[in-house]
Amino acid sequence: MMTAVLLAFLPNTAQATASYPDPQPITGQQIIHDPTVIRLKSGQYVAYSTGGVIGARLSKDRVHWTDEGNAFPEPPSWWYEYNDTGDPWAPDISYRQGRYWLYYAVSSWGTNHSAIGVATSRSGLPGTWTDHGKVFSSETTDTWNAIDPAIIRADGRLWMSFGSYWTGIRMVELNPRTGKAAQNATVHHLATRPDAPYAVEGPYIVKHGRHYYLFASYDACCAGVNSTYKIRVGRSTSVTGPYVDSTGRPLLEGGGDLLLAGHGRFVGTGGESVFRDRGQDWLAYHYYDAEDNGTPKLGLNRLSWKKNGWPIVL
Repeated sequence: MMTAVLLAFLPNTAQATASYPDPQPITGQQIIHDPTVIRLKSGQYVAYSTGGVIGARLSKDRVHWTDEGNAFPEPPSWWYEYNDTGDPWAPDISYRQGRYWLYYAVSSWGTNHSAIGVATSRSGLPGTWTDHGKVFSSETTDTWNAIDPAIIRADGRLWMSFGSYWTGIRMVELNPRTGKAAQNATVHHLATRPDAPYAVEGPYIVKHGRHYYLFASYDACCAGVNSTYKIRVGRSTSVTGPYVDSTGRPLLEGGGDLLLAGHGRFVGTGGESVFRDRGQDWLAYHYYDAEDNGTPKLGLNRLSWKKNGWPIVL
């Protein structure tokens, strides 16, 4: 477990805690990266993730998970504009207007020549998705990176947060009918770091009480047991910000309460999303298992809320 002494040396730590809870025990197929989870109308749980053509996992009880192949049988042709292998990243699943909506990113490591796409399905199951092409994109001339999408509805409007490095987390409004951004849509700025390379990515926003809470992954992923990923959070009364942590420090100035960091065998906790199941909020994320050669695995923890409104992982 992390000690309070060690935490004192972590930058921008607004939440003082000596330890972090382990993820809930799960069985079956545990390997995953950047998970997005939802309980389907059928009662099953599905998790989509980076890996394959958007890797798919299914569960009947949120404990035992099976490998169900990929969301798509093969990559849509336009993905190859962004990498040679048609490799998608960091999906986000949501439900509205009688359909499931799956957002995802296509890019190459180390570039912001990137795009976010969207597909829909009546059942949400792998193999049933119809792709609808690009939602929003970025080029090397932009100061943002169009990957890591996450959808939220706020005040009757539809919004997508996104971003990775390249000055951090951004947001655009979407057309609720098409699920895509309007041409020349305003790009709002939600969070960044004061120092290059601006290592914050993977946003996810939820509404609780009168506030919107922005969760994001800070520092380095994708390095097995050497990963330093951790999850921070800030809040705002407006979905477009400004977001601040519990000390009042803006997330645009490097703020953010530390919600979950690596501990013990659970290294580099991040790539998070939040889903609601039977009235309870759950945090889904990946960690690198130090007792299994740094293999990325699914972490699930209950997400609760303190009296002052701030989230806590149980």
